[in-house]
Amino acid sequence: MRECQHFSVDCPSRLLFDQIADKWSMMVLTVLDAGPMRFNGIKRHLEGVTQKALTQCLRRLERNGLLERRIIPVSPIGVEYEITPLGRSLQTPFKALYTWTRVNMDEVEQARAEYDRRAAA
Repeated sequence: MRECQHFSVDCPSRLLFDQIADKWSMMVLTVLDAGPMRFNGIKRHLEGVTQKALTQCLRRLERNGLLERRIIPVSPIGVEYEITPLGRSLQTPFKALYTWTRVNMDEVEQARAEYDRRAAA
């Protein structure tokens, strides 16, 4: 892998970072932590996601090797998604980030309120 610095626009790690740090990607991987799930099952867990956004997200995650898409040979044919071992390796940092947001939410809210007060003055 080529060494990149300062998140240069042509650095492959920047594109990967953009794709895995995307809000839907993080949420999809969190939802699938419990096990394989079909598209509509994932969608039910993600309030506000459109079918198009979820489809694009699932394709990106599959392309990056973080999800596996499996055809279920039933009538009608179904598809389910499952986290790969590579995708599972993101669970620890994602859980740490989620924990950080919960632990620090009050302080963040205070900072936002203070900023808004200053900006309004």
